[in-house]
Amino acid sequence: MNSGRKILGKIIYTITNLISKFLDVAINIMGFFVDLLSRIARGFIALIGAGGCLLLFMLFGPFGIYLLLNPFVLLIITFLFILPLLGSQFISFLKYIKYMIEEYFYDLANSLIYDRPRAYTSFSEYVNNYKRQEEERKRKEEREKWERQQREWEEWFRQWYEYQNQQKTYDSYYDYTGQYNRSGGYQYTSPTNDFKKKYEESCDILGVPYDADKYQIKLAYRKKAKEYHPDLNKAPNATEMFQKINNAYEFLNDDNIKRYKNMN
Repeated sequence: MNSGRKILGKIIYTITNLISKFLDVAINIMGFFVDLLSRIARGFIALIGAGGCLLLFMLFGPFGIYLLLNPFVLLIITFLFILPLLGSQFISFLKYIKYMIEEYFYDLANSLIYDRPRAYTSFSEYVNNYKRQEEERKRKEEREKWERQQREWEEWFRQWYEYQNQQKTYDSYYDYTGQYNRSGGYQYTSPTNDFKKKYEESCDILGVPYDADKYQIKLAYRKKAKEYHPDLNKAPNATEMFQKINNAYEFLNDDNIKRYKNMN
């Protein structure tokens, strides 16, 4: 009986491995064509942008109408613009299927071969585990994105203040000598407008006034996070809102609060 379970487990393991490799090939092929079509579509859009009014006239004139009504042209447009979108969704679906097959049947095979309990007793538990991993992956990506953006803000402000101090030095030299020949140099754009917009958008998400202190922000964050936590709120956009709330709270840190108040 035990040897029969091991043989069955090895058969399941082998079949699962073959299916997994087949799905890998399908995902890679789909990914190649989606990437290729996306590049061609971007090139086509760039060509339209470079052509300007002439291409717009051609597209909206009699010749353009004839082209748009041509089945062959419509097929090309479908391939260039619609298939990449559908293809990306299909690739995500294939990755989901691959994960579920591997997790469920590899676990079943190992349970039969090595006579050990399975990680989960039902298929739905594997689904829930996959969703948790995807949410964790998205949170990690958002966290890395926020940290990268925060570093960019810091560098942007540092360069701006250096530029401002440099300009003050030049102006002082001009006042002293009575003449100054300003030449060359990189002109830095003030980051204050973008920063202010981002700061106020974050305040709006948490529902706090723009002059709120860190305690008001923290209290509002806890309230909003509890309201939109995916485990408590089953609305379709709960996870997205929960992530926005986290991002807003992380952006409204002590340094950015101080920076915003110094700007006003």
